[in-house]
Amino acid sequence: MTDLAETTRASRPGLPSRVRRVLTVGLEGRHGGWTAPLVVWLASRVVSTVLLLTVWLLATAHGWRFASVRREGTFTAFLGSWDASFYRTIAEHGYPTTLPTDAAGHVLPNPWAFLPVFPALARFVQPLVGGSFWAAGVLVATLAGAGTCIVLWRLVRAVTDERRATRATALFAFAPTGFLLQVAYAESTFLLLLFGALLALVRRRYWLVLPLGLVAAFTKPGVLALAVALAVHLVVRLVQERRALPVRDAVAIVLAGLGVAAAGLAWPVVASAATGRPDAYLATELSWWVGFVGRQHFAPLTPWFTMASTWLGPLGVVLVVVVLAGAVWSWTRPGARALGVDVVSFTAAYALYLVAVFLPQQSLPRLLMPTAPLLGADVFTGTRRRTTVWLVVGVCLQPVAIVLLWFLGYP
Repeated sequence: MTDLAETTRASRPGLPSRVRRVLTVGLEGRHGGWTAPLVVWLASRVVSTVLLLTVWLLATAHGWRFASVRREGTFTAFLGSWDASFYRTIAEHGYPTTLPTDAAGHVLPNPWAFLPVFPALARFVQPLVGGSFWAAGVLVATLAGAGTCIVLWRLVRAVTDERRATRATALFAFAPTGFLLQVAYAESTFLLLLFGALLALVRRRYWLVLPLGLVAAFTKPGVLALAVALAVHLVVRLVQERRALPVRDAVAIVLAGLGVAAAGLAWPVVASAATGRPDAYLATELSWWVGFVGRQHFAPLTPWFTMASTWLGPLGVVLVVVVLAGAVWSWTRPGARALGVDVVSFTAAYALYLVAVFLPQQSLPRLLMPTAPLLGADVFTGTRRRTTVWLVVGVCLQPVAIVLLWFLGYP
């Protein structure tokens, strides 16, 4: 009944027939899963571009100095602020064989914290855009963002329906972090590969999971969650099908899981071999912690408690416990479970990965983007009203995120 009512509203008299056709096709996704997500992506890019351009124009008009605007003063350079400079260094000079250190011998932030796929793609595109890394990075990220919206739409549709897929994609693209789909960061490239691998898993195309997972593993950290999802998928199929599970499927799942897990653990080994320091990657990652919690020794599952206790004392520890308990509760709710075991196991494993190794700070909203398939759950897209509320919240918070995370700080 809801579908009929919404279709009727979209077709009401007064709208030109061509507009009605675009709305009907675009919002219901009748053209093989391309039109709806691309319409959403295009509309969201208009919003994000206007917001980013406004901040950049205000900054340059008033002589405000920040990030890459201080270096080149172009809009694409502004979209290549903060960590994008490390990607540029990798693209143009590669990785250092000697880690930079301070006077006390402590490792300083350096390119080994960033993986090579995105800068390699940007370098490949550079000659096509006049040699500018910033323009190349923005182009790669923006096109990958379009692909991400398409794949996310298809993933959510595979576990729910077309209406929820369109709504979830809209919430993702217009989210407070939606502007990151067009800045010179690796996020959209990583999400395209990751969601593609998860969609292949949902559709049981195991031969496709492995190559996508392998490339994703060298785009950004976090692909180990996909290996966990593969393991859970295998266990579920073994329990449900028992002896009926084809041997070739079992072998494909195991090989994909082992391959993705190995790739997800490979980068510290690569950094160690290239620099001669066994702790090269870990020491590099910990160098970013100093400004928040001082120098720390890493122990899994402790970073959130370390951060909370440093800034809030015992109350912070209690807050972390409450947040984690709330997360567990939300993942066990019927609305989340309705998305299927693959989506739930992947997103839960990815969240556990963040809790295990990541120090929560202003980058947390960006790092939560791989959990976007959860937007297909009832709490976000169960009704048109809920979707509208979340959409308005996302659009209203995006300029706040741009100012706080992109202009004043780094996401």
